[in-house]
Amino acid sequence: MSAQKKRTAILISGRGSNMEAILAAARAADYPADIALVLANKPDAKGLETAQNAGIKTAVVDHRPFKGDREAFDAEIHRILADNDIELVVLAGFMRILTAGFVAKWEDRMLNIHPSLLPAFKGLHTQQRALDTGCRVAGCTVHFVRADMDSGPIITQGVVPVLDGDDEDSLTARILKVEHQIYPRAVALVAAGKVSVEGMRVQINDDALDGSIALIN
Repeated sequence: MSAQKKRTAILISGRGSNMEAILAAARAADYPADIALVLANKPDAKGLETAQNAGIKTAVVDHRPFKGDREAFDAEIHRILADNDIELVVLAGFMRILTAGFVAKWEDRMLNIHPSLLPAFKGLHTQQRALDTGCRVAGCTVHFVRADMDSGPIITQGVVPVLDGDDEDSLTARILKVEHQIYPRAVALVAAGKVSVEGMRVQINDDALDGSIALIN
């Protein structure tokens, strides 16, 4: 683990349940990420109150006044991140598509979690699509962010079975529990400097962890 904790910002749009899981993990003294900022694009995002109650600095960049000027919106987010000396960005239900220029500035320093086993089922309604196509397993993926939506080198994946009688809600709930396990772990690996990227391949340099898949039965 790096001696100096990485100053980390979490970006949210709503409740931020994955944010809550990361905050819980970050309470450990040896967790290598210091959650220094929570930023939302909605002033009424419930996760802001959660962060404030935890003593974490918050900020809001409301996307609505930018009227579709995504570059200006992203520039304001970048300014706040830079002003707070942020080193690592974690997207946790941040429901805005970021510009290629912003993504490039944070290449291999910005993570996202997606509720499917990428590269399958990019986009929305992933659990229903897994059900509709008869998948026997489903899951979630933590990956580095690239300009193309739901792409980028895969850091870790969590797998759950698709059970007889599952509907979208039950499968979503099962996957969400796994998200809360693998996202804090992935953030810790990156913050500790145990992850390297070669093209689209992530190498995890930690003898204590396999770093690849968490299989949840």
